Amino acid sequence: MVRRVLIVDDEPLIVKGLKFSLEQEGYVTDCAYNGEEALEKFNSGKFDIILLDVMLPGISGTEVCHIIRQTSMIPIIMLTAKSADEDKIEGLTEGADDYLTKPFNTVELKARMKNLLRRTKGETMDNQVKVKDLVMDKEKRTVILRGESIELTAKEFDILLLLITNPGKVFRREDLLELIWKDYSGDIRTVDVHIRRLRQKIDGDKPEYVYTKWGVGYYFAEN
Repeated sequence: MVRRVLIVDDEPLIVKGLKFSLEQEGYVTDCAYNGEEALEKFNSGKFDIILLDVMLPGISGTEVCHIIRQTSMIPIIMLTAKSADEDKIEGLTEGADDYLTKPFNTVELKARMKNLLRRTKGETMDNQVKVKDLVMDKEKRTVILRGESIELTAKEFDILLLLITNPGKVFRREDLLELIWKDYSGDIRTVDVHIRRLRQKIDGDKPEYVYTKWGVGYYFAEN
């Protein structure tokens, strides 16, 4: 399967080097040199992963990541010359999946890319995501399990979509509140209630799709 990569960096030599190296591996690449261009490219094309520099002119890479995360869970690796922990935490807080400090080894970068793509390898066809006997249609917002339609609330659907597109990744209740409920300031236990109802509908008595990492959070079964 051909994988499409969006490379975002304001340093032409870095972009040129990454483009050459990734295309040697069979990736199809597109490039952007600032935040505005990155968002335009993302909105007009279909990509499997984004390599995103933090220090961009105009809209920063962190802001770009935040904006993309409003509508997509595409894998994002942040690239930056910064090494301070708070900068790394900021990028990850905005939804980045991984983080590499410049200068980095391209072999390590490609290994991390493959790992992220492997984690998100649920069969995706246009607006559909299929894992085992579960099929989600992102546009129609429908869920089919073993050939039968499953009725989910809007929040249950959003939670399942987030988990299914990030198999194996554990989300804390605080993460789910921020990503799904946005500015919600009520009881954090509402997440547990929605997860419990979701499980009743797709898992029944025996967990097959949504699991608990005790003391940490929730995750979707790895493929």
